[in-house]
Amino acid sequence: MEPDVDDLGAGELKHVWVRRKIQELVAASSLRPGDALIGERQLEEEFGVSRITVRRAIADLVQDGALVRVKGKGTFVSHGMVRSTLHLASFNEDMRAAGFEPSTRVITATTTAPPREAAHHLGLPPHAEAHLVARLRLANGAPVSVDESWLPPSLLPGLLDHDLTGSLYRVLAASGYPVERVEQTVEAAAAPERIARLLDVEPGAPVLLFHRRSFSGRNEPGTPIEYSISTYRSDRYQISMHLGPH
Repeated sequence: MEPDVDDLGAGELKHVWVRRKIQELVAASSLRPGDALIGERQLEEEFGVSRITVRRAIADLVQDGALVRVKGKGTFVSHGMVRSTLHLASFNEDMRAAGFEPSTRVITATTTAPPREAAHHLGLPPHAEAHLVARLRLANGAPVSVDESWLPPSLLPGLLDHDLTGSLYRVLAASGYPVERVEQTVEAAAAPERIARLLDVEPGAPVLLFHRRSFSGRNEPGTPIEYSISTYRSDRYQISMHLGPH
């Protein structure tokens, strides 16, 4: 049975009404992040609407970051989406500004051969090695990104002796090389199996891929100090921008 007109807000569309009802259902059921939402057929019966209306409402909530779909498993309550403006800040600063508690798990901290792009940015001679710091970044205990940072051992000989579960930028600043300027590109990508396992998503799931070139020193071009590749879950991280005339 379709909802009565009196049940709908002024000018409210049915899928918007269902979206609101699903949010109320989640709250009333005390569902926690990671808990499964009831099936689409049950939602049809619960609200007396068509499958198309239910699916559109769920799609809106997925887009908003309130729900997340896992292929072959169902729809779940999201851990929340971090919305970040494009600015120079550490992961920890970004998460706290968005209202999340950040944490970090070190995956790898070693010295090894860097990829070509990292070696080029850092100005390393052929066959030279670089520090690799790979970390899983979490917000409220849920995985958000995998960060792989390449840094020059000649400038940072004691880097790997530091506690790397906090802000890497603070470690760099304490070592005399604060990050003053970055060049960054962002692209859509599919999660490779290794990264997917860490982010707790299916291999091939959509992710945001950040390539960042960091410099120390206020005068351009500055000292290349870090090359990083960060892979973010696209259902838990969103970029916002403020643009104006120029």
